[in-house]
Amino acid sequence: MQVEHSSTPLSPVDLGPSLQYLTFSLGDEVFAMDIRCVREIIQHGNMTMVPLMPAFVRGVINLRGSVVPVIDLQSRFGRPRAQVGKKTCVIIFDATVDGEKVELGLMVDAVSEVIDIAQADIEAAPQFGTTIRRDFIHGMGKVGGDFIVILAPERALDINEMAALAEKGLAS
Repeated sequence: MQVEHSSTPLSPVDLGPSLQYLTFSLGDEVFAMDIRCVREIIQHGNMTMVPLMPAFVRGVINLRGSVVPVIDLQSRFGRPRAQVGKKTCVIIFDATVDGEKVELGLMVDAVSEVIDIAQADIEAAPQFGTTIRRDFIHGMGKVGGDFIVILAPERALDINEMAALAEKGLAS
C-alpha cells in the first residue's frame, strides 16, 4: 500500500499542530511511529542469534560497537516470524528503560516514508477489531481516505515486559 499525503501545507489553525511519523509495512498493513524516537534505518544484515530468547528477538547486531537487540515486530504482535525479503529493514530507535535511553532495532518488511499527521487527524484506538493489542496503539492516523496504525512504542516495545516474557519462556 502506498501512503499518500497532500503536499499543500495546512494551517495549524485548521487542523492543529502536526507531527512527523515514519511509516513502514508489515505484510499488507501500514504502521507509523513518531519520527522523534527514530535514530536511523539500516538494511537487514548479519545478526548474532542469542540462545533462549523469545521468538520475537531475532538476535543482536553490532552498531558502531554497540550491541543492539533486534525485535521482529511481526512476531512481537503474536504473528508468525517475519520472512526476510529484499526490502527488509531495521529501524533503530530509542526506547526508555527506567528513565534511560536504550537503542533497539525493529525489523520491518519495508520502510515507506515520513509523513505529517495533524493531531486533529488522530483518532483513539478502536475498542475492538484490531490485529494487534489495543495498548500497543497510540492512535489511528487519518491519511487520505485510509487509516494508519500509529504505534505506542513505549508499550508495544516495553523492554521490561519483553524481558519478563523471555524469563517466562526460560521457566517453562
